[in-house]
Parts: sequence; structure tokens; C-alpha cells
Amino acid sequence: MIRGYYGVHLGIEVAGTEKVEIRTLKVGRYCAVDDSAFKILKISKSKPGKHGSAKARLDLEDLFTGSKKSHVGTVTDKISIPIIEKGSATVTHIQGVDVHAMDAKTFEMMVLPLEDGLNLESGREIQWMEALGRFRIIRDH
Repeated sequence: MIRGYYGVHLGIEVAGTEKVEIRTLKVGRYCAVDDSAFKILKISKSKPGKHGSAKARLDLEDLFTGSKKSHVGTVTDKISIPIIEKGSATVTHIQGVDVHAMDAKTFEMMVLPLEDGLNLESGREIQWMEALGRFRIIRDH
């Protein structure tokens, strides 16, 4: 069974999300906005005035593209938290912009995107992460 990195799991269910209130979020954790997974860089909360409820502004960084984004909502608004899986794999070969690797735990073949700045060779171990059906190599050993 092969897992792809464009949100396509062949024969495997895509990991989902769960909903929590914005007030429970912490810096360094993750959230999902507009079908993308983000790391929370900063949280600013403002007290309510005479009417209305407290607001929260989240400064976010996309886990896959690195782009920055802000999200504003009341502290009682629900926001999605992606279920993130991490693991290690052994590189079998590199073909164009795809890294083919075997998962160390399940022995499944994986196809991951090749990123700049990584020192990848066949037979070496890598660390990967998956969120919302997208994969990324987070560390080469």
C-alpha cells in the first residue's frame, strides 16, 4: 500500500481534526484554518467592551508552505485542531521531485515531496509528518 503526499491515501483513511474553543489554544500548538494546518506563533486577546465578547488574534505559520496568516475570532469560537502524525522512514530512492521511502513502523511505501536544503540519500533515515492528508519531511538524519 502506498501513501501519497497530495492528500491521497490509497486504501487509508485521512487523519482528521477535532474542534476546540480558541481560548484553549497555546503558542507552539497547531490549528487548521481554510483546509491548511498552521503552527500558532502568537496569541493576542482583547478584553470585551460594554457589549460583545473577548476577541483573540492568532498569528499563524503554514506547516507546509511557511506562509504567515492571521485569524481573528471570539475566544468562544470553535476552531479545528489537526491530528498530526509523525514517524520515521528509510529512503529507498529519489525520483524527480518525489522521495520514495519505507515507513519504519508499518513498512508501507510512502511518496513524499522533495524539499530544498535536505541531504537525502538512499538508505538514510528521515522524519516525516502528516496533517490533513499532506506529508512533509521534517528532518533528515
